[in-house]
Amino acid sequence: MNKKDIANIRKQFKLDNYNLQIREIFNVYVQKESGEIYHQVSQPFQMLEQEAQELFLANFKKVLTGQLDAKLFELKFMRDVEDSTQMFLFEGLQQDTTEDWKEYMLEIVVKMFAATVYEFDTVVTFIRGEYRKPTRKRNAESEEGGDDQVYSNAFILCSLNKTDVPKKALMFDYIEKEYKSYNVFDPIINLDSPLTGFLFPALNDNAADVNHLLYYTGKANQPDFKFMEEVLNCEEIITAQEDKDCFDFILKEVIGDEVDSRVISNVYEEIDKLVQENQENEESEIPTIDSRDIERILTVSGVENVETAKLEHAFKAILDDEKHEFKATSLVPKTIKIETKVANVTINPKDLKYVKYITFEGKRCLLLEVDEEVIVEGFRLEESETL
Repeated sequence: MNKKDIANIRKQFKLDNYNLQIREIFNVYVQKESGEIYHQVSQPFQMLEQEAQELFLANFKKVLTGQLDAKLFELKFMRDVEDSTQMFLFEGLQQDTTEDWKEYMLEIVVKMFAATVYEFDTVVTFIRGEYRKPTRKRNAESEEGGDDQVYSNAFILCSLNKTDVPKKALMFDYIEKEYKSYNVFDPIINLDSPLTGFLFPALNDNAADVNHLLYYTGKANQPDFKFMEEVLNCEEIITAQEDKDCFDFILKEVIGDEVDSRVISNVYEEIDKLVQENQENEESEIPTIDSRDIERILTVSGVENVETAKLEHAFKAILDDEKHEFKATSLVPKTIKIETKVANVTINPKDLKYVKYITFEGKRCLLLEVDEEVIVEGFRLEESETL
């Protein structure tokens, strides 16, 4: 799933929406440490109070929110797995009765808590429904299109949420006009920060892909690999941060530890061009960069005598895969932070060319080229002719 696919379905999670019908919701309360199911309940989603619906809808949107390969990952199911989660999900979608659907979802819950022990009670929530998307926009003149023809896909979404113990508080009683201690013992389900979750099946080109699902992790670049393998039965993936780290190691192998700031800036600019060109075409796949692309980028960025053999050796040594392709969107940081004992400077990667590291009168200096006046605490700094 690309960003557009995810955004399209995420924005449909709202009340009384024709394009997204949630049939039923299944909540399973699981006790900490033991992993035993304390309570389970399934009911039509529309039977919930409106406020509860809104809280859950916000929670489901969280499971579909985040940067691809950092918080959201499209995972591929492993093949030939006994009692696979793919089978439970696929069969669950086909069931007509609530009881049959629940049985398949409970199989997944059992796998969840066989793999992980939590120090707090948790609630696993499943919904199944239907996502509709018009095949084309409605023509204002002919009134054709819109809901006349739609893509329709059944889906299951799951979110895992921790429970919090309410804190003791002091309250004011308006009737008695006195202050009282307020003790509530019922646990609060933290729907604002889901621990993990997933959407099945993945939706690509408006069609269901039952061989993939969309996985969500609560912490960026920290997916639960044990959960992905033992619970979801999916293949391993590389996070955006891991991809970026490997890319940086390869650059160091090829051009060395020391490099001119303009070279780094040029490298990021070249990669960003690929990303920007891709964003102009919303239907295109995420651009990737292989060893030949890196060789070209380094050459046009000012690195002299880039050796093909050295670059290929770096790929093999660091990735053990000479044909690995980096996702361009993972390689350009949003900001670059330069840390020193005196100050920390945060700049845009494309502006790194205006930063120079020099030695003046025996002292190391960080020189930042600017084309405007510098204001500090409301004062305009006095310009000096010397360092």
